[in-house]
Amino acid sequence: MTTFLTQMAADAAMRRTGVRLAILTVSLTGATALAAEQIKVVERPVGETTIDLAAKGDSVGDMLVFANNVFDAANKVQVGTDQGYCIRTVVGKSWECFWTLTLKAGQITIEGPFADSGDSIFAVTGGTGKYAGAKGSMKLHPRDATPTGYDFTYDLL
Repeated sequence: MTTFLTQMAADAAMRRTGVRLAILTVSLTGATALAAEQIKVVERPVGETTIDLAAKGDSVGDMLVFANNVFDAANKVQVGTDQGYCIRTVVGKSWECFWTLTLKAGQITIEGPFADSGDSIFAVTGGTGKYAGAKGSMKLHPRDATPTGYDFTYDLL
């Protein structure tokens, strides 16, 4: 009887292990089935307004609102627009931003800290159309010191 019960327990353990392996295989296969996509665009920051909401001058709580055209990676052909807002969080250093990139195939939403100088990394928080459920990150890189434009690289999962 002990041998029979031992064998039954061993068989049950093997079935559980098999089920776990099957679930893991399906999970991993599903994860790799999602095609990664990289989108590179250039934003020209000409439609921006800073609203002085707190103490006079640059201060925590001020708001930057914008609506800009977005161009292909060569900065030649307009491929969409972006619009959103940023709230000043650290004077002279950073803002917390939220915006939507609108392209022909759908929209991508972004949020995260925008540094006054250098590169910034944002979270992709969702999307519509082709980009429904989008996740990933977006790197913002100033094209020059002014800046007269920003390179945006969206890495979608």
